[in-house]
Amino acid sequence: MLTGTYRYPRADGIVFGTPWEEALRAEVERIGAHKAFVIVSGSLRDAMPLEAGLNAALGDRCAGIFHGIRAHSPRDDVARAAVAARDAGADLLVAIGGGSVIDAAKVAQLCLDREVFAASGFDALRGRRAAAAATRPLAIRVVAVPTTLSGAEFTALAGVSDLARNVKEGYTHPDLAPRAVILDPRITVHTPAELWLSTGIRAVDHAVEDLCSINSQPLADAASIHALKLLSAALRRTKKKSGDLDARLDSMIGAWLSLIGTQGGVQKGASHAIGHVLGGSAGVPHGLTSCVMLPHVLRWNKSVNAERQKLVSAALGEPGAEAADLVARLIADLGLPHTLRAVKVPRKQLREIAELTMHDPWTATNPRKVAGPDDVLQILEMAW
Repeated sequence: MLTGTYRYPRADGIVFGTPWEEALRAEVERIGAHKAFVIVSGSLRDAMPLEAGLNAALGDRCAGIFHGIRAHSPRDDVARAAVAARDAGADLLVAIGGGSVIDAAKVAQLCLDREVFAASGFDALRGRRAAAAATRPLAIRVVAVPTTLSGAEFTALAGVSDLARNVKEGYTHPDLAPRAVILDPRITVHTPAELWLSTGIRAVDHAVEDLCSINSQPLADAASIHALKLLSAALRRTKKKSGDLDARLDSMIGAWLSLIGTQGGVQKGASHAIGHVLGGSAGVPHGLTSCVMLPHVLRWNKSVNAERQKLVSAALGEPGAEAADLVARLIADLGLPHTLRAVKVPRKQLREIAELTMHDPWTATNPRKVAGPDDVLQILEMAW
């Protein structure tokens, strides 16, 4: 008999299709915030008149604007953002950007709550001490306006890099899920094409690994199947015409649906586990990690979950085809890199990546048992 538990995230809701300035103003007023501190993507700030939009949205409720979050959200950058928010007297954080910016804002909430304002103190935000404090609501929350398809805005998880040890670590608290998310395709036209499309494959990765998970759930299955239908068509449409706002919104909704499983505790597998290490230790952007790894993980896992992979093939429109081949074709159609060589991972680093992957919790939940680093190395060699 099927059993399970699905717990909805501590979030008020998602606004989609409305201009982000209008939606942000309405959300800030609804929440009753008076000092909204904005953490933004530096590249987005350079590409568009962001301050004018924020002035229209927030007026004198804008307590300040911070930019400078690097890829994979280094501890130092998050700490600096938290200090700036504290000094501004923020009662709300607004994150506008991709996954690194949104993850930084999410962990900055923990910094403000626990009064941790230096990278050296981040260990206290994780582990047993953090778990013991997880029942206490966070006073300052986040409203997210995403500009990529990484999906960080839909989860109560966040990744921050410890550059001293060259690893990316996970943080969690029920209130890390942003209080509100605003999906506006208009702001995404400034996102570089490769970043948009590759994070779209990251969303595909979420949906695929959920469908193939060891603890898949009915709600997640339904959402993942529709996510794949939306993403496979919409990403190709965006590739052909970057200004297609309907395709961009379909992609954003697909990314949203791809995270339903993560919200409910559906476990991921080796594609995500290896991807974390490729990001934190080899500097590969998360979207590209999925482009490189997902087809090969599907092939490696097929001996144990061929029936579940048929759901992926059906959702991608070809029930009789191999899921790995369909995902690989989508990646090729989008013109994205598909080998470790193409993303500049040196072969001599593969053993280190394999060993580090064994410490990721999602290695243990891969559908096919990963017995040790040699198994991970086998997958990495397939992707080389």
